[in-house]
Amino acid sequence: MSGLVRTSNDDEAVTFRRPTVVPNVRPMSTEAAARTEEEANKAVVTEFMEVFSRGDVDAILGFLTDDATWWVAGAIEGISGEKDKAAFGEMLGGLSTLTTAGAIALTPKALIAEGDRVAAETESYAEMTNGRVYNNLYHFVFELSDGRIRRVKEYLDTEHTRAVFLG
Repeated sequence: MSGLVRTSNDDEAVTFRRPTVVPNVRPMSTEAAARTEEEANKAVVTEFMEVFSRGDVDAILGFLTDDATWWVAGAIEGISGEKDKAAFGEMLGGLSTLTTAGAIALTPKALIAEGDRVAAETESYAEMTNGRVYNNLYHFVFELSDGRIRRVKEYLDTEHTRAVFLG
C-alpha cells in the first residue's frame, strides 16, 4: 500500500486513497496579465460603442471617468476640440436630435490594445433629419483607467462631417 493515504479512522472500515497531486502551478506572467487587461479594455470599448449606438447619453457617460476628456480632430464648430465629460454629454444630446434614430451607430472594424490604450478603427452610420446620410470612418484612441474611459482622441473625415451636419 505504498503511496496511499489513510482517509478514515473508524474501527470498522479503513479506506485508503492516493494523495492528490497538484501540478506545478506558476503565477501568471506579466505578459499574460497585460494580455488579460488588454482584452478587458477591448471589451469595454466594444460595449461602449454598442451603448453609444443606442443614443442613451446617461449610459454613454457612465463609461467615462469623472475627469474624462474627449478630443475631436479638425476645426468644426461645436464638434472639434477637447471637451470634458459634461460638455461631451451636451454635444451628444444635441447630435441625437439631428438623427432619425436618435443616435449615430458605431461599428468597430478592428481593435488593437496595448496596456491601458485601445485603438479602434470604426465606421459610423446615421440617417439625418436633414435627409442626408452620415457614414464616416474613424480612428479612435481610448485610454482607460480601472475599466472606465478616461481620455479619447477621435480622428475622422472632417469634410464629410461638415457636409452632412453643416452643409
